[in-house]
Amino acid sequence: MQAIGETVKGSSGAKVRGAPMPGRHLFGVEEREAVLRLLDEAIEKGSHILGYNGPEEEAYCQEFAAFLGGGYADGVNSGTNAVYVALRALELEPYGEVIVPPISDPGGIMPVPLCNLIPVPADSAPGSFNTSAEQIAERLTPRTRAILVAHISGIPVDMDPIMELAAKHNLPVIEDCAQAHGALYKGRKVGTLGDIAAFSTMFGKHHATGGQGGVVFTKDERLYWKVRQHADRGKPFGVTLTGGAGAGVGAAASAGGNLLAALNCNMDELHACIGRVQLKKLPEFIRLRRAFAQRVAEGCRALKGIRLVGDPPGCEGVYWFLFFQFDPEMYTVDKAEFVAALTEQGLPFAPSYLFIPTRQPWAVARHVFGDGSAGLPWSAADATHIAPPLPNAEAADALHFRICIHEGWGAQEADDLIEALERVERKFLRGV
Repeated sequence: MQAIGETVKGSSGAKVRGAPMPGRHLFGVEEREAVLRLLDEAIEKGSHILGYNGPEEEAYCQEFAAFLGGGYADGVNSGTNAVYVALRALELEPYGEVIVPPISDPGGIMPVPLCNLIPVPADSAPGSFNTSAEQIAERLTPRTRAILVAHISGIPVDMDPIMELAAKHNLPVIEDCAQAHGALYKGRKVGTLGDIAAFSTMFGKHHATGGQGGVVFTKDERLYWKVRQHADRGKPFGVTLTGGAGAGVGAAASAGGNLLAALNCNMDELHACIGRVQLKKLPEFIRLRRAFAQRVAEGCRALKGIRLVGDPPGCEGVYWFLFFQFDPEMYTVDKAEFVAALTEQGLPFAPSYLFIPTRQPWAVARHVFGDGSAGLPWSAADATHIAPPLPNAEAADALHFRICIHEGWGAQEADDLIEALERVERKFLRGV
């Protein structure tokens, strides 16, 4: 077998991509002007910028809900806290179990034990990084209290069967849409399918509210007021002195003290004003990402052992990154060597996305509270399934690699990506 370094260059010996891929340039003059406007107003008035529950945040939340087709949204200060607030708003009894995704960012799972609930990972669907109703059903027990799903890489989970399963067992469903802003499932936007949804709006996502941020969304007004309470130290939002609901901030101020113990997870006016500008750009960002993915998919059709993972039937993904399926039978090298050769062509491919939060040290050691020796919340329920087997997720990762993309990449970058795949395949294709 030849060394990888001498195998993948063209006849001239040059890389496909000699210069770095274009930077994202996520923020522009519009975001700068929005921030400066708030600063100028504060300077002129000799006052501060309102921290939270101000007009910018109110407008951003209304616009975000409108983007999803209507409902209620509340801005928070991170995607992790969006999941945390969503769980808190459901007011699940401690030491119950929550079905969680097999693969996710740790921040999407850690809120579960921090709410004194036990995370139980369901496997992914065969050949996928997303879970399925069949895999979730295998993890249900009498202690199951909720189902948390994540739309990995902006590819929608098959939600209808999950919602049917949840209704059968009277379980709420939380959607983690951190990687899936604007993705469509059978014509409906993800985040509107479950009982409540969490979005991350940090700088790496499809649209951002600055460095960090998040949004909690629901179509249930009663649940929305619970979100508001749990996102802002238990303030009695939506509660009147007579116990009614839906009266809003003014009623909260007159209803007395804090109703429950909760953290301050608020968004602020600066982040919200950036988010408002970004939200207007989001449809175009999505269009550009989809166009890039389509061009790459078309270019991959001539390849023998590589396929871009595209939209499930009836869905439109938003491609936070691209997954490629790798057929090891077609090549004389394994996936890791193949991807290493791709990176030598100047493109930032990565060989894996096997992020299993429930197998990380904190979960295996049950280290959530104190020094971990007590093992809470697992020990309170005598739970034994700390890290159940996830063979489908592991098999999916073994046969896929990925590349992070953004809407600033266009036709040239797509063509370079395709050329790199073609070069590496030509060298390593079995029988050539």
